[in-house]
Amino acid sequence: MRFGIIGAGSIGSIISKKLVKNGHDVKIADARGIERLEGKELAGTPVRVEDAIKNIEVLIISLPVEAMPSIRNIIDQVEEEVIIVDTSNYYPFRDGKIKEIENGMVESVWVSNQLGRPIIKAFNNLLAHTLENEGTPEGTSGRIAIAIAGNDQSQKQVIMDVVNELGFDAVDSGSLSDSWRQQPGTPAYCTELTKDELTNALEKANKEKASLLRDKVIERFAEEKEAEFSHKDVVNLNREIYNS
Repeated sequence: MRFGIIGAGSIGSIISKKLVKNGHDVKIADARGIERLEGKELAGTPVRVEDAIKNIEVLIISLPVEAMPSIRNIIDQVEEEVIIVDTSNYYPFRDGKIKEIENGMVESVWVSNQLGRPIIKAFNNLLAHTLENEGTPEGTSGRIAIAIAGNDQSQKQVIMDVVNELGFDAVDSGSLSDSWRQQPGTPAYCTELTKDELTNALEKANKEKASLLRDKVIERFAEEKEAEFSHKDVVNLNREIYNS
């Protein structure tokens, strides 16, 4: 398949690497300019953001939530049939407080509104280390799962198939309005769950508590900033607090 990726941070870069390894055609861009890619070790072809959207089947956007409005003019040029995937997560300390989200709008619904296009929500409920290192062949016992939300079932199935190919089970987490169930502060978020466990975690999610628990984890990291958190420490902390 032909992929464009906007965003060459940890998640965008890892997805690019895994897609290229599986034989896909991948173009990757930095929304701030192609010069930002100089010196980076990247898989795929580094391009200008205007070129990342040309002659593709899937566009993966891996940017901070607050940056989404800045690419609206680019997204307006994306062909109608292209599947658009959003990997972002809303963190007020980084993105600034976004009034609509603070007032209860689902994060990915806000993103879709800013882009002016339907989107599929995927690749957001795993840590970068998990995404890069913990993928396993289909059928492996204890295989980690990724939640995927969206309103177009056929588009969602395409991305679920890609997720499976990249080493993870895929769980259909419902419509885009349901995607809050896989966002920060919920039991499904960055807790490394199997398909059955993730399905249960999505059902257990509490929208009222999610932002409070999200901020509680951030506060814990801030309190212990001198501490060396291993990848497993982060997963365990998320499991402890997001299930409370």
